[in-house]
Amino acid sequence: MECQRCLTRTCVIHVNRDHEHLCEDCYMGKTNDKQFEFMKALGDLISYAYSLGYTLSPGCMRPVIEQGHKINSYHYKGLAVDLNLFKDGEWLEDSEDHWELGEYWERIGGTWGGRWNDGNHYSWGE
Repeated sequence: MECQRCLTRTCVIHVNRDHEHLCEDCYMGKTNDKQFEFMKALGDLISYAYSLGYTLSPGCMRPVIEQGHKINSYHYKGLAVDLNLFKDGEWLEDSEDHWELGEYWERIGGTWGGRWNDGNHYSWGE
């Protein structure tokens, strides 16, 4: 069986209060390597955005099941973030506004939601 948080194929022995089937590391709250990679890449993306004159604020980062998100969502696994994009104080809310950042994100190994009209979505490991 696959761990529902880190996606490793391992003997899943724990079920938490959200009814997830988890490996030992995820159950004990240890961060997996994909999350480390994601955070480093996210830092690179943020630096790149600011170098282009954009500012950012966080949208959805790590939702909980009660908010209607699926257990297998990359947000829930700590491998995705929605970023609100601004230029000169103006909120740029269209998917196309994220194009330059989305292409950069894909070049460094991420998956960009602009390919399915969710331009502010940046995920890792899909």
